[in-house]
This record gives sequence, C-alpha cells and structure tokens, in this order.
Amino acid sequence: MNDWHPKIVAFCCYYCAYAAADLAGSLRLQYPANVRMVEQPCSGKIDPLILLRAFEEGADGVYVAACVEGDCHFLKGNIRAKQRVHQLKRLLDEIGIGGQRLEMYNLSSSMGSRFAEVAREFTARIRSLGPSPVNPENIKPAVRLTEEKR
Repeated sequence: MNDWHPKIVAFCCYYCAYAAADLAGSLRLQYPANVRMVEQPCSGKIDPLILLRAFEEGADGVYVAACVEGDCHFLKGNIRAKQRVHQLKRLLDEIGIGGQRLEMYNLSSSMGSRFAEVAREFTARIRSLGPSPVNPENIKPAVRLTEEKR
C-alpha cells in the first residue's frame, strides 16, 4: 500500500482556483502529480452527477475548488456549489463510498501556495482512507456460471 497513489480529481473554477493552480505552477510549488484538474467556468455549474461519475471512473477522491465566498464572478455560484457538495457528501456516506472522499475549498486567484497545500492535504487524507470502494480497478469480476456448472 506504500506505493499506492490515489487518483484525485479537482474541479476548479476558472477565475479563482484554476488561476491559483496556475500561480502554484509559476512559483514552482510542489504538489502531488496525481491531482488531475478539470477547469470549470464556475463552480456553480458543477453537477452532482459529474462528481459521482468521477468516482465511477476511478477517482479515489474528488474536490471542488471555488472562488472565495462573497467573491464569485457569477455572484452565487460558489454558494450553490457548496450546497451541492454538502448534500452529495451525505449521499456518499449513505451509499458506503464515504463523504470524506469529497470536499470543497475556497481559493482566490492569488492563493497559489494554498492551492498546493490543499492538494497535498487532500491527497494525504485519501491515502489514509485507502482506495475507493467503487474504483473499477478494485472491483473483482463476478464469477460466471457456465452451462456445465449448472
């Protein structure tokens, strides 16, 4: 398990969080290479089904990185995203995936060091939780009965 690297997907608001990630890169700040970013026009456009699809397609952890509350370029997009993430965390707990595998962070475009810190902290959290129970790589195929075994 020591050589296991979790697959993390970060849905980043273009105006703030994605710009913070760009700044982190410009400053040559180190954060785990296993964090894959998906640029979003606004965190308010995040559909819970898209977040669930990330888990279905192999993500061990997912986070939404939005503008700082009260500073959304689309006024209340980050508030809507916060509500959706909160509801989805409860659902993930109920269905056995675990709400700890989903998180939301608020960042401004000047927070490159915080972006790198969030990526490191979230990756450490997911490493402590282990692989996702719905990761297709971790699910063993069902044993099929052949005509001969019946």
